[in-house]
Amino acid sequence: MTTFGRDAHDGGNGTNGDDDGGGLRRDVYDDVIVGGGHNGLVAAAYLARAGRSVLVLERLGHTGGAAVSTRPFAGVDARLSRYSYLISLLPAKIVRDLGLDFAVRRRAVSSYTPVERGGRHGGLLVGADEARTRESFARLTGSQREYDSWRAFYGTVRQVAGKVFPTLTEPLPSRAELRARIDDAAAWRMLFEEPLGRAVEEHFADDLVRGVVLTDGLIGTFADAHDASLAQNRCFLYHVIGGGTGDWDVPVGGMGALTDALAGAARSAGAQIATGHEVLRIDTDGTGAEPAEVVFRTATGEGRVAARTVLVNASPRALAELLGQEPPSPPAEGAQLKVNMLLRRLPRLRDTSVEPREAFGGTFHIAEGYAELARAHAEAAAGELPSVPPSEIYCHSLTDPTILGPELVEQGYQTLTLFGLHTPARLFEKDNQGTREVLLTATLAQLDAHLAEPITDCLAFDADGRPCIEAKTPLDLERELRLPGGNIFHRELSWPHQSGDGDGFAPGRWGVETPYPGVLLCGAGAVRGGGVSGIPGHNAAMAALGR
Repeated sequence: MTTFGRDAHDGGNGTNGDDDGGGLRRDVYDDVIVGGGHNGLVAAAYLARAGRSVLVLERLGHTGGAAVSTRPFAGVDARLSRYSYLISLLPAKIVRDLGLDFAVRRRAVSSYTPVERGGRHGGLLVGADEARTRESFARLTGSQREYDSWRAFYGTVRQVAGKVFPTLTEPLPSRAELRARIDDAAAWRMLFEEPLGRAVEEHFADDLVRGVVLTDGLIGTFADAHDASLAQNRCFLYHVIGGGTGDWDVPVGGMGALTDALAGAARSAGAQIATGHEVLRIDTDGTGAEPAEVVFRTATGEGRVAARTVLVNASPRALAELLGQEPPSPPAEGAQLKVNMLLRRLPRLRDTSVEPREAFGGTFHIAEGYAELARAHAEAAAGELPSVPPSEIYCHSLTDPTILGPELVEQGYQTLTLFGLHTPARLFEKDNQGTREVLLTATLAQLDAHLAEPITDCLAFDADGRPCIEAKTPLDLERELRLPGGNIFHRELSWPHQSGDGDGFAPGRWGVETPYPGVLLCGAGAVRGGGVSGIPGHNAAMAALGR
């Protein structure tokens, strides 16, 4: 096994851990950005390229936030996208505008969902090619109906995506403007007005197919298919509009490659990045007539710096705390289990009609039938862990082996990333560690039901002889990244139009404005935020520039 000299918990691919050093360059900046996550770095790069003086203050010893590459297993040369892990919503416009040396790769397979019916193991393979996908649907359901419905449904979704996605980096449209742009009353009703479950049930008859469709509405979102709040619809929308196609791609070099490129672009344009600077509060006169003061703490004491505009790359809850205001209500809550694994080899499958490299090359759905998802939600809503925990897996290293050292690649090692659904933070409050272990065991058991060998038999071991697997609950993410309630979107996702809802922050022209002139929200909790997109960072920069 390859070992290396760097710390097992380093910040990423090189520049993530760097501080520009030398103290702050001035007392008053045009723009101070609170938080060095990817959105803050996007804003910093745009503003610095516009000739403004820019300072980024980051609490941790490295930039990147949740979009980092980390070597979590001691003595093992595997750089994992430890938290966020796939890219769909990052506009090519941002990559071009900032001249980023960054690329993504398309996965060869969209998804594979194993199933046991009538004592026989099979599965649904989507995206390998049209003929095989059609054949897989027919073998699972006994006819062409579901495949035809699949094509029709996602044909409509793709048309909506092509019209909505370009608006995300434009001034925030009104609801009427976005509806007119989509110009399809049936599609608007299906996605924006009626619970997603109705469309799923109208279009599809097979329980497994229904579940695969629904999962895009449940990533990090605790909702039922028929939830009246339409939280599942908003989640679904953001998961199918990326790039105008809905494709989810693999970041070459891992997520840290993106945030390293962003930090480099910001620095090259003249922005200063100061890590190890925790912002404590923002003092503003409430009118924007005078520069705001940003008070921060370092290892050596407190300091302050003034800014004509403050951009907060943190959650709405953190923004309220920094301004001395009441936190948003209701509080945000995450609902996912994130598991990272390194394997010595991919496991063999009970379904012998598909090769492991193909099955794990896309999204591998586990216990995500429609009825299973409904039961898991009902159990969690009642305060119990799901008896059959739903989750999905993908293998980064099959598409991008560069995240592994050469010896690991030669020996056939692979990474697995698992994302569990319907596990709200409230379930872990009494005993986070114990509940995490119980849930992880149950989740892996559901995976094992479709494998010809236990997944634990395939795990690699670190330099201390421990299996290479780690799990993160919502409470772990709150502790490590200050995600409110472990919510990966900072709050419930918003509609991509003016809606009048939210948590008291007026959306304004770009969806990033707050009631405080000169203070902007550029994190995932902004309107049209969520996911690794850079969109809130772009939009906050445009607002600061008065565009």
